[in-house]
Amino acid sequence: MAAEPQPKALTRKPLLLNKVEGSQEVVNMAAIVPKEDGVISVSEDRTVRVWLKRDSGQYWPSIYHAMPSPCSCMSFNPETRRLSIGLDNGTISEFILSEDYNKMTLVKSYQAHQSRVMMILFVLEMEWVLSTGQDKHFTWHCSESGQRLGGYRTSAGACGLQFDVETRHVFVGDHSGQVTILKLEQESCSLVTTFKGHTGGVTALCWDPIQRVLFSGSSDHSIIMWDIGGRKGTAIELQGHNDKVQSLSYAHHTRQLISCGADGGIVVWNMDVERQETPEWLDSDSCQKCDQPFFWNFKQMWDSKKIGLRQHHCRKCGKAVCGKCSSKRSSIPLMGFEFEVRVCDSCHESITDEERAPTATFHDSKHNIVHVHFDATRGWLLTSGTDKVIKVGVRRLLE
Repeated sequence: MAAEPQPKALTRKPLLLNKVEGSQEVVNMAAIVPKEDGVISVSEDRTVRVWLKRDSGQYWPSIYHAMPSPCSCMSFNPETRRLSIGLDNGTISEFILSEDYNKMTLVKSYQAHQSRVMMILFVLEMEWVLSTGQDKHFTWHCSESGQRLGGYRTSAGACGLQFDVETRHVFVGDHSGQVTILKLEQESCSLVTTFKGHTGGVTALCWDPIQRVLFSGSSDHSIIMWDIGGRKGTAIELQGHNDKVQSLSYAHHTRQLISCGADGGIVVWNMDVERQETPEWLDSDSCQKCDQPFFWNFKQMWDSKKIGLRQHHCRKCGKAVCGKCSSKRSSIPLMGFEFEVRVCDSCHESITDEERAPTATFHDSKHNIVHVHFDATRGWLLTSGTDKVIKVGVRRLLE
């Protein structure tokens, strides 16, 4: 159930620390180098670049490496300095970066997919490389031998990929809007379950292993928080974007979810509050408040000699109502509606000012974001966009 479109509610101007420019095409993914003032990026222009901040205050590439195909995604492990890069031709190439980040050495390459690699995760504890592709396959490889350990065919090309080390569960979100949970063994996998709550494709996943909650972002502009831990099996909607959600990140220490979208918005959600599930929309042939018939209810229209009305739904109680009985709008932040949405008149009267208090802050990045990376140690945020620009560090964003 998508929220009705509303004007952007951007309440703070973020402080930009630096911009990294120089890529010839879209920067599909980038990451802040921990303990270094540097950035690693992969681009559609086929380049892998490591940018280090110079004395001048500008970032310049210490590594500029051309790949044989456009670079679609990457995974960087700071402990081992292992950089895994997914390519448009289906190949995954692994490099080791030198300690001074001035050199990268190819370790191995393997054909993981038949078409574009969409997402990569390197799991150090298992020595596994997990990946999804446009070929509708999830695969995992041994990072030591390069051997393919197994795979699973998804219902559509998958962009979302997360892994829980403790249970060896992998979460795959695909373009059909479905999330698939698989249990991985060393050389086999089994289907645990699938669930679907989005009306558009899943574009990003984010996993909180402590609270055991999965977040899924979608092209339908919404985010759903799935309670995988089994407390009640709840699914909480978060509505704060006016375009498709492109990337998600989670700050564990503050329990804040960071979502970025094609609308240029960065939304920081406070997840340390008791949120409520949105109700299912009820079916009815007449308004459940005034009993006026809806326009398809020919019998009641004839009997009452009245013209049928258009059906709406109250976002708070889920009842089917007419426009006259739902003329008010209200934000319902604890239900995830940070923008004002349609509610019936009785629900509008029952919502208090405290319940309308926002649980998210909104920021304008000034570019169409395709990827976000958060460095918790320094509180820095990195975004890369379709404008070929990387923006580094939005200080005080999470305060």
